[in-house]
Amino acid sequence: MRVVYLHASKYGNGVRVAAEFEARMSQTGAEVEVHHIDRTQPSALPPADLYVFSSPGRMGKPIRRMRRFLDRVTLPAGTRYALLTTEAAPRTDEETGRTPTEEESAEVQRVRPIMNEILGAKGLVGVGEERVFVTGIKGPLEEGWEQKVGSFVEALPAV
Repeated sequence: MRVVYLHASKYGNGVRVAAEFEARMSQTGAEVEVHHIDRTQPSALPPADLYVFSSPGRMGKPIRRMRRFLDRVTLPAGTRYALLTTEAAPRTDEETGRTPTEEESAEVQRVRPIMNEILGAKGLVGVGEERVFVTGIKGPLEEGWEQKVGSFVEALPAV
């Protein structure tokens, strides 16, 4: 299987996740190419059986560069893709001591839904998604993030 992993990373968290994904995926015998979107033309992506898109979240959305990149992607309808994002970890409310529920977080964290909306409108087919939490503005990544990436790789369908 040939996988092209396209990511955006400002503080290096996305680079770390991409490297872990590549290492885990290579163990399955897949051929993986990792590209930063700043050095890739969205209209000339290399051929692959699966494309993985990864964006950090900013203000609950994928960063603007990634949204623009996805808007310009030209892949045939039916192409399979997956999402592996880095998003802000839910914060405990200091006054109540309460952590937001998954549903409450989904109202403000729309990174993956927005990416799915853009790619789905092009006729691409999503086959998996996961997020790795970032515990501060610049990191670090959540504890156990490597296992999350491993589980994501294991859950991807063979193409």
